[in-house]
Amino acid sequence: MSRLIRFERTGGPEVLQWVEADLAPPAAGEAQLRHHAVGLNYIDTYHRSGLYPVPLPSGIGLEAAGVVEAVGEGVTDLQPGDRVAYAGGPLGAYAERRNIPADRLVRLPDALSFEQGAAMMLQGLTAQYLLRRTYRVQPGDTILIHAAAGGVGLIVCQWAKALGATVIGTVGSDEKAELARQHGCDHAIVYTRENVSGRVRELTGGEGVAVVYDSIGKDTFMDSLACLRPLGMMVTFGNASGPVAPFDPGLLGKMGSLFLTRPSLFAYSALRDDLLMMAEELFSVVLSGQVRLSINQRFPLQDAATAHRELEARRTTGSTVLVPSS
Repeated sequence: MSRLIRFERTGGPEVLQWVEADLAPPAAGEAQLRHHAVGLNYIDTYHRSGLYPVPLPSGIGLEAAGVVEAVGEGVTDLQPGDRVAYAGGPLGAYAERRNIPADRLVRLPDALSFEQGAAMMLQGLTAQYLLRRTYRVQPGDTILIHAAAGGVGLIVCQWAKALGATVIGTVGSDEKAELARQHGCDHAIVYTRENVSGRVRELTGGEGVAVVYDSIGKDTFMDSLACLRPLGMMVTFGNASGPVAPFDPGLLGKMGSLFLTRPSLFAYSALRDDLLMMAEELFSVVLSGQVRLSINQRFPLQDAATAHRELEARRTTGSTVLVPSS
């Protein structure tokens, strides 16, 4: 048996149910894990609300760390007792124990805790592909990251700074501005009282930034485009305020032949070799001390609905983990 969070209909946090279910032995190609920590991510709210439709009833959660308890037929590179972490489908990380395809697991270095593993995988691998693959940040670049005090944001600020970039971030309060600055953000813009694109132009001498990393969506999209230098890249990788409305792509030409992309971690990590490369680079930058993980909230796994409310109300900073009781 395993206790887990499940939802049978889409809606607010109240649809999340704490239930008990049978857990079969791992099938061929699978490993059975006991979770020690589970990561909370904004995409979880998209699955719960129906913004990203999933078959119902459904588990929830894409990221966790724990110990292998058993392996199915054909799994040769993992064994019981191995410490592992993962980010990605299938849904179901909000569980005490689960089965998961073994090729989605990566070994967690002994120097990293389970909470670090659960907090870093989805957000850290997202930061990896954003900074090293979608737009490969170079020394001297100036970049803009929205939600700079969030989980992805704090990692991006530190990593980009280590790469030699000047980092501009947007935040919702002075407290979050200070947190972002403590993690490598050179200029924190409080969007509740400052004009973001105007301030970015001031900070860049009118030029604009090389790339905007935007996880907010509808509310920031046009302003993000206005922050870019000619030939700059707009990376929209989330929809915290809702999906971006259709627009005329000719606008990209009028604003300086801009590039626009909508990447996903699942596409970038679909091949196991890519997943292992990304994880190795992430673990390396964390173990080097260049990126510090900020786990600022912890909730019991059964209180996932409360965690969702806090996340959607923007009352969280950095990373949040859900902790199973057993």
